[in-house]
Amino acid sequence: MLTERLFRTDDLPPAERFDGWRELMSKTLCPMDMNSDRAAQFQAQTRLLELGPVSVWPTMVEPMSWRRTPRLIRQSDPENYHVTLPIAGAVGVTHAGREAVHGPREMHVADTSQPFHCVTGVLHAVGLEVPRKLVPLRKERADLLLTRRLPAEEGYGSLLAQLLEQLAKGTGPYGPADGPRLGSIIVDLLSSLLAHLLDADSSLPPDTHRQTLVLRVRAFVQQHLHDPQLTPCTIAAAHHISTSYLHRLFQNEETTVAAWIRRQRLECARRELADPTSRTTPIHAIATRCGYPRASDFTRAFRTVYGTPPMEYRHQAQHLAE
Repeated sequence: MLTERLFRTDDLPPAERFDGWRELMSKTLCPMDMNSDRAAQFQAQTRLLELGPVSVWPTMVEPMSWRRTPRLIRQSDPENYHVTLPIAGAVGVTHAGREAVHGPREMHVADTSQPFHCVTGVLHAVGLEVPRKLVPLRKERADLLLTRRLPAEEGYGSLLAQLLEQLAKGTGPYGPADGPRLGSIIVDLLSSLLAHLLDADSSLPPDTHRQTLVLRVRAFVQQHLHDPQLTPCTIAAAHHISTSYLHRLFQNEETTVAAWIRRQRLECARRELADPTSRTTPIHAIATRCGYPRASDFTRAFRTVYGTPPMEYRHQAQHLAE
């Protein structure tokens, strides 16, 4: 599991909760003036995930406002881009001479080096802090996107939002060493999203292009595991690249494209076999959903990787779950 810190105002005496929250946010993010009409009964909680120089913090908070002033900027400035992805609730933001309100799954970005003012009701959101120096865009260009809605339903925005939401749900699949890797992926996705919106993809370094394309390929494979015709050739065609270039993209991924597809299909099936809610689903149906139309091919491949036939694996996994 990734290293994370949990803060809950319920762990403090009621009279100290809002001040404790304000101090935490000022130390963790940047100094801000904060106010709440419910300060006497204030409740909030956050999990801080440190991913190298990047931090992600799933948060639930009661109605409040926070303001970044010129005085506070002079006092301390981490020079970060701050991204907010609301899950439930909305945030009103005044920043860079613009005003906007962002509801669920409407991401927006702010710059800690410029004054801003935010107001929210009850809010469940995922916050993201990325050092501005890691985003390879000219500041005056990126400033054009401050407060504007960043699409979370398609393209790079969808990939970024999915990753943030996954981390918000839990970090069990990841170990401490994965933190910097995840941080690097997040920087690449945010950089690509902003550049795409600015139509400035040429300003991104080649490594960012490559890593982002690999992420797009991985997401495409996950969405099409059920298709037995999913091959390196079809993947390359869907992404308008040559098959040879696709293979070169995966040279640094410690596996081939075809091997990675096989592993993802088997992992998909393994998870379903271990899921108690799927215990009545026929194994051949699970195999088909995971891209194995022939049950014999699936059984042979599964036993080779996991050392036991699918039926026996299901019995063992469900016995342990009881």
